[in-house]
Amino acid sequence: MSRNTILITGASSGIGQATAQYFLEKGWNVAATMRSPDLTDHCETADLIYPRLDLTQPETIEAAVHQTVSRFGRIDVLVNNAGYALMGPLEGVSPSQLEHQFQTNLFGAVATIQAVLPILRRQRSGTIINVASIGGRLAFPLASSYHASKWAIEGLSEALRYELRRFNIQVKIIEPGGIRTNFIHRGTAWAKHPEYADLAEQVQQFSDRLNDSLPGPQGVARSIYQAATDRTPRLRYSPYGKSFLLLHSLLPDRIWRTLVSRLMLGAGY
Repeated sequence: MSRNTILITGASSGIGQATAQYFLEKGWNVAATMRSPDLTDHCETADLIYPRLDLTQPETIEAAVHQTVSRFGRIDVLVNNAGYALMGPLEGVSPSQLEHQFQTNLFGAVATIQAVLPILRRQRSGTIINVASIGGRLAFPLASSYHASKWAIEGLSEALRYELRRFNIQVKIIEPGGIRTNFIHRGTAWAKHPEYADLAEQVQQFSDRLNDSLPGPQGVARSIYQAATDRTPRLRYSPYGKSFLLLHSLLPDRIWRTLVSRLMLGAGY
């Protein structure tokens, strides 16, 4: 029996790295893509390769897909995981910052899906897993650009599953809650505006305090494996995020808004 193959974007750290390791342990072939693979730090094996893939450079997407198929003969699962958060007030976001946010979190994911789909269609099987966030269904202060990109992933995924059903290709969304990774530091960029400096400081301090108390990415990796092997039409998986989504759906908007504001912006806000 041939081994299944997974291609993961953004596998240098955090959720992507944990997912690559988990699928290796489960006996899969893994293409753990990243922008700058350093093979002195990442040793390739018979079932593990590290293709270069930069979501802002379409030629690297095509090359990574080709390298994966050349090595393993097929792709069974694509995990669109790479991304970052552009934080800060919308008034301070430049056009180039917003373009880069969407190029990475949305347009790059679309390009990767389009590169993999011909392979999945020929196979008449496969699964596309898009890592969104609970931030694709609810929003927090000073994250409008990031939320916009993740809400777009949610809508894209929900629509895409109708298109691909005829080819026996499934679409899944992973919606993690807060995870302890280096995302808050390395995976975050800030747009600035002097009129919002106090709010930005409050949000940044809250994020720094919160990160140390969060669970690691391994639980998300397990949810991705569950989605990859689940042949039911279930669309959404929310590791560490179900309580937030439930609370958001149950509380009146005024109470939810007050709770978030006091928690993240201070009791006097």
